[in-house]
Amino acid sequence: MITPMKFGVMFANTGAAVQPEGAAALARIAEEAGFESLWTVEHVVVPSGYQSQYPYSRSGRMPGGEDSPIPDPLIWLAWVAAVTEHIRLATGVLILPQRNPVILAKELATLDVLSRGRVTLGVGIGWLEEEFDAIGVPFRERAARTDEFVVALRTLWGEAEPTFAGRFANFTNARLHPKPVQSGGIPIVVGGHSEAAARRAGRLGDGFFPARGAPDVLARLFELARSTARDHGRDADAIEFTCGGAMDVDGAHRFEDMGVARLIVPALGGNPEGWKAGLGAFGENVIAKV
Repeated sequence: MITPMKFGVMFANTGAAVQPEGAAALARIAEEAGFESLWTVEHVVVPSGYQSQYPYSRSGRMPGGEDSPIPDPLIWLAWVAAVTEHIRLATGVLILPQRNPVILAKELATLDVLSRGRVTLGVGIGWLEEEFDAIGVPFRERAARTDEFVVALRTLWGEAEPTFAGRFANFTNARLHPKPVQSGGIPIVVGGHSEAAARRAGRLGDGFFPARGAPDVLARLFELARSTARDHGRDADAIEFTCGGAMDVDGAHRFEDMGVARLIVPALGGNPEGWKAGLGAFGENVIAKV
C-alpha cells in the first residue's frame, strides 16, 4: 500500500501566529487546506550579540533578529490543539538536551492525551552555545544528552514502573501517568542536516528531518539513516523522512521517489488573510493533486 505524501507547515509559532488569535487562525486555515501537521521552532532565550553560527543561513544569524518572539512550542501547540480536530502537533525542533526528560515526558504525554494522540516530537541537539550557557547545560554534552534522553522518554512512556540509569538521567520505579494515547508512544523525529544526525535517526528515531540540503545530499543522508538502522537491527523502512525543498506537484513527486513521506512549507501569507490565500492555494494546487 502506497501512503500519500503528507504536507506540514514549518515555523508555525512565529510571526503573526505568536499572538493567540493568529495562532488559532493559522492552525484552522492549515487544517482546512489539507495540511497534515504544524511544526514549531524553539529558543528559550537568544543572548544578545551571540557569536555562535546559525547553520541555516550564510550570514550565520537567525532570521528575524534577536528580539523576534518565539513562544514555547508545547504551550503554543496546546493552544492550537484546542481549536483543531486532526492536524498533527509537531516540534521542529525542540532542543532536547536543554530539557529535563522526566518533566518533558509528562508534558508531552499530557499534550498527547488532550489532543487525542496528535503529538510528534521532533528533536535537535542545538547550535546556540550562549543559550546553553544561560540555561546551565554544558554545550559539549548536548549530543550525548540527546541520545540518552530519547531512551529515557520512551522508558517513561512505555513501562509501568519506569527505571533508568544513565549519565544524565536516573529514576527508579517512576510511575508516569497519564501515558501517551498513541499506540507505540509519541513518535520521535530526529532533526539536523549532518551525518551525525542521520546516524542518530537510524539508531534512535522514528523519523528523520534534515532541515536543508540539495536532493543528492538528502539522498545520501537518507541512505545513511537506513544503513545505520540496519546495522542496529532496526527496520530501516520504518523510518519516516521529512524535508523541505518543493513547492509544486512535480517537485513533490521527485521527493516522493526519494522516499520522502512529508514535505514542509513555510506559513505562506504572513497573516490570516494571506494564509487563506497562500495555504489555500497550495492545498488546491499541490496537496489535492499529489
